[in-house]
Amino acid sequence: KYIVKDFQKKFPGSIVEAKVGFMSPDKNAMKNPSYRQVCSGSTGHVEVLNITLNEHTTPELFEELIKFFFTFHDPTTINRQGNDSGTQYASVIFCGDDQQKSIALRVKDELQQAIDKKKIREFAETTVQTGIIDEYTDFYPAQEEHQAYLT
Repeated sequence: KYIVKDFQKKFPGSIVEAKVGFMSPDKNAMKNPSYRQVCSGSTGHVEVLNITLNEHTTPELFEELIKFFFTFHDPTTINRQGNDSGTQYASVIFCGDDQQKSIALRVKDELQQAIDKKKIREFAETTVQTGIIDEYTDFYPAQEEHQAYLT
């Protein structure tokens, strides 16, 4: 919930819409999985926050969003966020185009360099595990009660 509120505070009007839901790195993955199916780990989907940025978004704003993404979760754990574990908790960035992919890879690399130089020490491990997916696949919104996490 804080990513939307806090990012909007820093960059007012930048986020047009944000919804909690599921996406899969595999474009041939099961269509429209249920929450229960995703939690079973059998679909290959991950829980995501799908963000629509305003039409005037610059590459610099997208870069700020990716940097912000790395501040609110631990990108060094595989299939785990806090006490929650399972494939649905993988750290993944789905990119809409080559420019976004390039920015996401660069920011991920810069984060890894900062960890290697011990400038950042608050993560559980020392290797950034975040997957950068270069093809934005189908987004499936979660049930309405899960959208409450954003308010």
